[in-house]
Amino acid sequence: MSRALRLVLFALIALPGLALAQDRDNARFDPNRASPWTFELGGATDNRSKGASKSSGDPYVFGEVQYNAANGFYADAEFETIDSAGSRVETEVEAGWQGSGGGFDFDVSVSHKWRVNADPGQDDAAVELQFDVMRDFGAVDTRLRVEHSPDGLGSTEAWTWVETRVRWPIVDRLQGAVMVGRREQDNGPDYTGWSAGVAYALTEVTELELAWHGTDIGDQGEQYEDALVAAILVAF
Repeated sequence: MSRALRLVLFALIALPGLALAQDRDNARFDPNRASPWTFELGGATDNRSKGASKSSGDPYVFGEVQYNAANGFYADAEFETIDSAGSRVETEVEAGWQGSGGGFDFDVSVSHKWRVNADPGQDDAAVELQFDVMRDFGAVDTRLRVEHSPDGLGSTEAWTWVETRVRWPIVDRLQGAVMVGRREQDNGPDYTGWSAGVAYALTEVTELELAWHGTDIGDQGEQYEDALVAAILVAF
């Protein structure tokens, strides 16, 4: 059985069972919006991705601008602060498409990432592919995500990440979320990552988040250790 197939089976077995919104989901475009453009700004006490830290446990900020077409196409550009291989800023451009069918929503995209001023000799650019399948069960929404890069950033070579997530309302404006995922990579440790937490809609455009992130290889360095992360997101 191939590695990719094992990862997909892992995700299907784990569903439902599923990360708080620090991965900044692409919101489905509302054709009734006055503008096809959306903007996001935010920050957190740690830059967590796939359970692990990208900022060595330090606070970070990010920003994104996205164009959403009525036919489901979207494109965006973003930045986030990191602490990796000498770089302090990671930038990204992405293009994708969102659609629906058979009671499911789909999102497929390709992105190109750069690490600004990375140390000499470091691989400072990578292409990543992402595929999401989403479905609501009443007020509960679930998602299966598969990500892959044929040659990752830094010393990491090919990698695949498979994640399952569920989110549900707790009380008015308060939402809970749980995620579990598996990352397998060449020239890097394989691990399982997870997060669990809550998000509170402070206003129509501002959200506060608090989540616990961790991995099963916390003994391999600070970036993999468990951490409680607070975040703020402004989207308009």
